[in-house]
Amino acid sequence: MPDGHFVYIVRCGDGSYYTGYAVNVDKRLAVHNAGQGAKYTKARLPVTLMYKETFASRSEALKREYAIKQLTRTQKEKLIKEGQHAGNQQL
Repeated sequence: MPDGHFVYIVRCGDGSYYTGYAVNVDKRLAVHNAGQGAKYTKARLPVTLMYKETFASRSEALKREYAIKQLTRTQKEKLIKEGQHAGNQQL
């Protein structure tokens, strides 16, 4: 996965979702799963990538991360499901 500006959603081991920002999603997932990531995910391993979006700038990505974090669980699930139909956004 090339470097860039990404917002991603992972499903944690307890079924909850975590949204984050990264320049390399694969590397960030490895960090999360090694227990070195966010405090939230550290206690809820393993994490699985469910969704990602790519942005041209860090600023755009961080604004989108904030917006996704404001969504309800149902809204996040809808976003993930819609991403499946869009092709490369959902994994």
